[in-house]
Amino acid sequence: MPNTSTLTIAEEGLQFCNELFRIEKALKEKKSEERKEERLEKSQPVLDSFYAWLTKTRPQVTPKSATGKAINYCLNQWPKLINFMEDGHLEIDNNRAERSFRPFVIGRKNWIFATSMKGAKSSAIIYSIIETAKENNLNPFHYLTHVLEQLSWIDIDDSAALEQLLPWSATLPDNCRVPKKN
Repeated sequence: MPNTSTLTIAEEGLQFCNELFRIEKALKEKKSEERKEERLEKSQPVLDSFYAWLTKTRPQVTPKSATGKAINYCLNQWPKLINFMEDGHLEIDNNRAERSFRPFVIGRKNWIFATSMKGAKSSAIIYSIIETAKENNLNPFHYLTHVLEQLSWIDIDDSAALEQLLPWSATLPDNCRVPKKN
C-alpha cells in the first residue's frame, strides 16, 4: 500500500491509519449492519496489510526509538485496535469518550477551590449528571430543572419514580431533549 521509496517508516505506518480513517469517514452515515459489512470488505484488507507491515518492520527499527515504541505499542494493543471490526456500532477511535472527559480535565483546576470534601463530591456528581445528560441527547439545563422539580414531589424510596428521572428514561418531557438535526 505505501510507496516505500520516498517515505520514512513512520510515514508508512501513518498511511495505513489515514486509509482506515478515510474508510470510516465514508461509512459514517451508514447503518451499523452496512458499516460492519463494508468494514469487512474495505478495512479488513488494510488491517491485514498493516499487521504484516508492523511485524515485518519491527525488527528494522530500534525498540526504544519513538517509531519502535509506536510499533510495539500497536502490536501489543492489536486485539483492542481491531475491536471496531466486530460491531458496526463501535467507533474506530475513542475521541467521543475523550471529549466527554474534557470538562473534568478543565474543571480540575477549579476543584482546588472546593472548600470541603462534601463540596468537591457534590461538584463531581453534578458534572457526572450533566455529561450523562449530554450523552443521552438531553439539554442539561432543562433536564436538571425537570429532575429538581420532580424530586420535591416524589417519594425518593420509590425506585420506579426515580427511574423515570434517569437520563435514558423514555418518560422525560420533550423539552428536556435536544432536537434532532435534519
